[in-house]
Amino acid sequence: MEYGFTTAAYVVAAILFILSLGGLSGQESAKRAVWYGMAGMALAVIATLLGPGSGNWYVSIVLIALGGAIGWVVANRVQMTEMPQLVAAMHSLVGLAAVFIGFNADIELGRLISTMTAAGIARCDEGLSAVACAEQAGQAALFADWHGFALKVAEKVAAERTVLRIEVFLGVFIGAITFTGSVIAYGKLAGRVTSAATKLPGGHMLNAGAAGLSLLLLIAYMYGAGSWTLILMTLLAFFIGYHLIMGIGGADMPVVVSMLNSYSGWAAAAIGFSLSNDLLIVVGALVGSSGAILSYIMCKAMNRSFISVILGGFGNTTGPAQAIEGEMIAIDADGVAALLDDADSVIIVPGYGMAVAQAQHPISELTRRLRARGKNVRFGIHPVAGRLPGHMNVLLAEAKVPYDSVLETDEINADFPETDVVIVVGSNDIVNPAAQEDPNSPIAGMPVLEVWKAKHVIVSKRGKGTGYSGIENPLFYKENTRMFYGDAKASVDQLLTQIT
Repeated sequence: MEYGFTTAAYVVAAILFILSLGGLSGQESAKRAVWYGMAGMALAVIATLLGPGSGNWYVSIVLIALGGAIGWVVANRVQMTEMPQLVAAMHSLVGLAAVFIGFNADIELGRLISTMTAAGIARCDEGLSAVACAEQAGQAALFADWHGFALKVAEKVAAERTVLRIEVFLGVFIGAITFTGSVIAYGKLAGRVTSAATKLPGGHMLNAGAAGLSLLLLIAYMYGAGSWTLILMTLLAFFIGYHLIMGIGGADMPVVVSMLNSYSGWAAAAIGFSLSNDLLIVVGALVGSSGAILSYIMCKAMNRSFISVILGGFGNTTGPAQAIEGEMIAIDADGVAALLDDADSVIIVPGYGMAVAQAQHPISELTRRLRARGKNVRFGIHPVAGRLPGHMNVLLAEAKVPYDSVLETDEINADFPETDVVIVVGSNDIVNPAAQEDPNSPIAGMPVLEVWKAKHVIVSKRGKGTGYSGIENPLFYKENTRMFYGDAKASVDQLLTQIT
């Protein structure tokens, strides 16, 4: 009965997770999709606590309460600008969980072999489980006090235990890479680790060597060399995760976050196989595949090979970048207001600078006022704007910007030549004309928002720096561009005093 209830609950939870993923593809359905996901997770937790092998109720309840309390505090304290690094931190926990569960499975396998050897049943029929072997040898009480995951391992036949070893090894390998890679991604996003692509001497050969040695350790582990092979492989995987993400530059961080999301999904799936948990397998596969698809879409949006990105990032050029001519010309709020007074069509392009300044609400108010005056105001969103996929869409939705005014790159690029004023708020790479004009640029070939084709371009920017990715932007020096210096929120608030 308990198996039937758990299986049915897992099926319903899996359906809710699928509905959640599907709903997140649209802004109107995203809120409902989040509730689907919450309901699915609550059902999955309850079914697991009540299902086969359950126990340690007090520990489980305390840990759930503790985790819920920490989640509540974090959710209330973390700003939208910190969401990318929070996501990276969550991925690291999934990876670490995979490592711990893998080692726990290895310990149980070792305990099983030791028990069978001590009881003299280590060489019984390979088609029988350890429990069946004990019963055949008249030692049925040998596993009487085993329960939960340990009993599941004892009920596996030799071939199934071999498969479990492979699952354990792969789960620990993927989990370890996910853990250290996510920690480094968190550091880069939080500004605690340099955003530049950094590699040790030897570059990719170090990663390839570590991966090759891990493969040899897998063979040794399968032939019974001992747990030291698993420990050494874990250390190598920790290094691969660290060195892999350190070698990726800041411009690629949205792809990195998505890629780590995929890794965490595959790690969860590996955990599911090890624990014989169908829901973990399904959910892990959903997260892993969706993360991989999203990473591919984002790489396509940057005209980059996915393999090329994860092995080195943007930082390699084929020659010296083109020299930039001209100078940056500043403009004040009065000048911007005058341009907007004369404009009939306006496009706003948000970036991470808007998130940092929390300027989405003043920009929403600016949009409302301009529309009230009969002007056509829309938003242009690039797939990799900000440091997390969908970051700008969430910020604009939070500020009650109408969904129908938020358009993707391929939907709005053709409209820039007929646009009177474009306001760029804290964006750099996604509006950089060097992607089309300079074959030696680190972002050459990347599809960008062609804002420079508009009649006037206003760039809201804190200062004259190159931004997070460190790539110079010729847009700032073009004749039709004016630099609106200052904190984005303060600048737009000042502009609002001129537009009523």
